[in-house]
Amino acid sequence: MNILENYKVLLWDFDGVIMDSMPIRSKGFEVVLEQYPKEQVEELLTFHKINGGLSRYFKFRYFFEEIRKEPVTEDQVLALADDFSKIMLGLLMDEKLLITDSVSFIKSNYQNYEMHIVSGSDGKELRQINDALGLSPYFRTINGSPTPKKELVANILEEYQYPRDEVILIGDSINDYEAAQFNQISFAGYNEESLKTISENYIEQFNIKVSK
Repeated sequence: MNILENYKVLLWDFDGVIMDSMPIRSKGFEVVLEQYPKEQVEELLTFHKINGGLSRYFKFRYFFEEIRKEPVTEDQVLALADDFSKIMLGLLMDEKLLITDSVSFIKSNYQNYEMHIVSGSDGKELRQINDALGLSPYFRTINGSPTPKKELVANILEEYQYPRDEVILIGDSINDYEAAQFNQISFAGYNEESLKTISENYIEQFNIKVSK
């Protein structure tokens, strides 16, 4: 039986689940922070890879406050995030980066489920990318930072009044798992084998067509 047959609402992470964008986002941090010591940037990249579900806003603050041990203003964070977004929009509007397995499932089953994107990436940027690649019509809403993922999920549950036992979040990071746990919904790991040890479900590969 397909794991997802038990649910009516699918909440999708984006990076690493719908698009293979993590290496490009890593490059974005390198470019934006190129004036800083390489070893400090490498430390941020390690944090970024482990915490894919956290926003760039959080990661830039982490870089200054935790790695460099210095204060950073909100204006500085916003300026860095804006530079980062410009780089991303130039690189991510590429259908070759889409993960065929998950995207094929989405296109084949969007009428069988209510689908939403909940991502740590910038919300405006996400909507532009999905519009450009023709994916927006498959999702009820597309949601991203600066609102934290836990809140994005909570907002969807409240606005649409979905029964929690009918909702599952599909993600590839510990932050996705934590957002699901916080909101008392199910979680399915995907595209990250380390999640097999904590996920109640793990999707090795999507079954393209689900009978509902």
